[in-house]
Amino acid sequence: MESNRRTAINTAIFSAIANALLAVVKGIAGVFGNSYALIADAIESTTDVFASLLVLFGLKYSTRPADENHPYGHGKAEPLITFIVVGILVISATVIAYESIQHILTPHKVPEKFTLIVLAVIVILKEIFYRFVSKKSDKTKSTSLKADAWHHRSDAITSLLAFIGISIAIYMGEGYETADDWAALLASGFIVYNAFLIFRPALGEIMDEHVYDDMIVEIRKVAESVQGVQGTEKCFVRKAGMSFLVDLHLTVKGEISVKKGHEIAHEVKNSIQNEMPEIADVLIHIEPEE
Repeated sequence: MESNRRTAINTAIFSAIANALLAVVKGIAGVFGNSYALIADAIESTTDVFASLLVLFGLKYSTRPADENHPYGHGKAEPLITFIVVGILVISATVIAYESIQHILTPHKVPEKFTLIVLAVIVILKEIFYRFVSKKSDKTKSTSLKADAWHHRSDAITSLLAFIGISIAIYMGEGYETADDWAALLASGFIVYNAFLIFRPALGEIMDEHVYDDMIVEIRKVAESVQGVQGTEKCFVRKAGMSFLVDLHLTVKGEISVKKGHEIAHEVKNSIQNEMPEIADVLIHIEPEE
């Protein structure tokens, strides 16, 4: 778990630095290249910097050990941070949409050709960043890191749309000057859609939604391999940050002693946590076999 924690935190730091550098590049290119689509892209990257910093804070806080006031740990802080990140995305999309409409209604010059090179490089980099951060989020089981990964994918999409819009404006000539503004407006819709994709799993985590069938199958398999276990009944899994909490009902022979049942429960718990280190705790209820 400590290894996952370090991986997640280092990835969040990487995202914050990458977003900050790209926001500067986009902003400069947008201003000198006369492209609001690039400026809108820079706005989103700037919000992504704050989002990445929030993710970093959430990861550090959510991995704090359990204490007297938080016996189940602080893991639920992570999806709460994700909700804030989603809010930032929606606000940035609203700003971009509003400014895009204003630019569409106001005549302006066609963007410079060099902005296409900048955007092409950004699209490639952002897709690479998405795949890197997404892989780390899958490894660490981090909801907020997955949200950060989707930020990179969202940025890649908006940059691609900006590339298309600017290309139309440059090569179609007079009458198509607002094409990149329309691209920015369309990109704001994609940002909102991606915000929903980020929001949905975080909501499921807060609500302890049942979405861990594969893990439950593995838990039952490990439990039933322990000597003395006759079978398993109820098995519930809930996520808390980068770890999981399990409630499991075991059946044992009815004639064994309470002490023996207690020993079997401990052995099952140890076996499950050894096989699946992402599981922070297992609460076991013993029932006699009928």
